[in-house]
Amino acid sequence: MEAPFLPSIRRVDRRTALCDKKSVPQPWLQLSLKAPLPAHDAIANFFIERGSPGVVFARGEVRAFFRPPQAAALRREVGPFLRDLRKIYPGFAAKPLRWRTLAENNWAHSWRRFFAPVKIGRMLWIAPPWVELPNSRRHVITIEPGMAFGTGTHATTRGCLEFIEQIMPPFDHGKLRALDVGTGSGILAIALARLGAASVVALDNDPVALKVARDNIRINGVARQIRLARAGVDKLGGRFGIVIANLIAETILELADALASRVAPGGYLVLSGILYWQADDIVRRFVPARFKIVRRRRGQEWATLLLKKKS
Repeated sequence: MEAPFLPSIRRVDRRTALCDKKSVPQPWLQLSLKAPLPAHDAIANFFIERGSPGVVFARGEVRAFFRPPQAAALRREVGPFLRDLRKIYPGFAAKPLRWRTLAENNWAHSWRRFFAPVKIGRMLWIAPPWVELPNSRRHVITIEPGMAFGTGTHATTRGCLEFIEQIMPPFDHGKLRALDVGTGSGILAIALARLGAASVVALDNDPVALKVARDNIRINGVARQIRLARAGVDKLGGRFGIVIANLIAETILELADALASRVAPGGYLVLSGILYWQADDIVRRFVPARFKIVRRRRGQEWATLLLKKKS
């Protein structure tokens, strides 16, 4: 499987629209690619890596936005990409690509309509910074949408957040250490800190994601609790009461031993970014030798697993 066609640790959230907020109104090109759902994240990553400042998932297709000067190079690259992608994910339409020119638009403000506050479980509320929320007993996590995975709307992010909320209460929060592998926007690390973790290590191999995460951590006032690092989990020492890995199935399998070794006895491992039909392969890799499965959650075509390490 060719690396350029699948996201690594960085992935792009559903319904995401990204932009340079200081840009002036000017025309855009929209490229729409209708594809099977399992291919959407790989397509979104391809578009982002080729200069699109934003992608939107709607009606079974991925829509990306480009400046007109980017079109020539993109037209050359999208054909070979699509041919290779068909080999991995069959089921494309005969003519999956559509190009259109968008009228001039004040993109710096119109893109915000794609982001609305999201309630997660009983205790969390995820919101962009420009939205004022009513007084609530929920913990508000403010996420500035940017070029990194995790604004709370994707089924994998939601599944991880719900499991974090469920497993936090029994811990001695003054001592709880947590690890977020592939932190993206930092949303899961922030949730851990907000819900009481004494310290969180957040890892990512993408410098763009780390910058976005750093900004979000600062906005949420949890910089003292969270340490960001561009490092591999296999290079990390110590054990943690909670380990979160919202990646993809292939990466989770590659890192299985390293992830398992980072979980303290009796601690929890939350795994997501897994297509539902891949979940059994992940379970077999961890259970029953070292972990027991506590719960399996399905959201659309995605699975999130909650595992507990044997004491």
